[in-house]
Amino acid sequence: MDQQPEAPAPLVPGRRRRRPRKRTPLGASPGTIVVDPAAPKPVLTAFLYDENSLREVSPTDLAALRKEAEGKSCLWLDVAGLGDADVIRAVGEAFGLHPLALEDTVNVNQRPKVETYPDHQFIVARAVMEVNPLDTDQVSFFLGKGFVVSFREKVSPCFDPVRERLRGGKGLIRKGGPGYLLYALLDTVVDGYFPALEDLGERLTRIEDEIVADPRPSSFRQVHELKRDLLLARRAIWPQREALSFLLRETESPAGDSPVGKDLRVFLNDSYDHTVQLLDLVETYRDIASGLTDIYLSSMSHRLNEVMKVLTVITTIFIPLSFIAGVYGMNFDRSSPWNMPELGWRYGYPACLAVMAAIGIGFYAWFRRKGWIGVGEERRKA
Repeated sequence: MDQQPEAPAPLVPGRRRRRPRKRTPLGASPGTIVVDPAAPKPVLTAFLYDENSLREVSPTDLAALRKEAEGKSCLWLDVAGLGDADVIRAVGEAFGLHPLALEDTVNVNQRPKVETYPDHQFIVARAVMEVNPLDTDQVSFFLGKGFVVSFREKVSPCFDPVRERLRGGKGLIRKGGPGYLLYALLDTVVDGYFPALEDLGERLTRIEDEIVADPRPSSFRQVHELKRDLLLARRAIWPQREALSFLLRETESPAGDSPVGKDLRVFLNDSYDHTVQLLDLVETYRDIASGLTDIYLSSMSHRLNEVMKVLTVITTIFIPLSFIAGVYGMNFDRSSPWNMPELGWRYGYPACLAVMAAIGIGFYAWFRRKGWIGVGEERRKA
């Protein structure tokens, strides 16, 4: 019986909804396939080709298609959507795919990896589906003798460049066999991270300018979202590098039994170098994002200090004025020589206001000369 997915958590403003996690029921036998009822239904397409010809078919009889592929250079079966357990099992039976690998295929929370079985190899990768915010989907590959089977969570254009290369027939795409096709698909997945990281870099630059010029709480929230996207990218790219490293080591095996083939070592090494470059970018951007957090806090602290400085200057200016006004506000008459002077003078009130204005202007000029307000300090140093 299929296990129902957990109810999604309520969406909090400013945060992305977390994907509900689906797990195989506890105690189920290994290789149990449990699909998510909300997952899209599978859409199957197949490319049957050799160096001189190419056929695109919508497979209905998988066993017949597999048998027909035995005389060709390569068969690529693409399954987009994991919402039908019967279709997944039928593909597994037609191509002899291991049940444990099929279980990992439908459980889409796997980290990128490579697993070797007696007659085929199982590779998991994560492809970029959305850039802002960053989102990835699991992509699974089965590499066997004469075939490559790919599974994706849903229909997406991530493999369209490889399809166009197959249709064009240029380069090694039709000559290299299933090993080269697997490399082309993995390379497309890896290269899909470059536009995503470029977008992240542009967002970092823009937010950095905002924080330096006018730090706001919204900028701090954007930095947090960027750090979350960078963490997601690192969790996808780091194990992908390890998987490519494993494939590279297999091509160096003296036994010469690598499913990919020794001829593809130089191509796999190029993809490996791309993952290293991507990780360098991710680590650099993570350092910048962490620095933006410090810049934001420093900018807010500096702004608070500026506000407190202005308020302190204003208070300092008005303290003596308040003292004079308070003294003359006591309104003692002139019956005693010790009482306040000038109470009976005709110009006493204007004279008192003039003294208060002179004191305020004097304090302001002194503070400006010291560079505590305005630009007096910069001009004095210049």
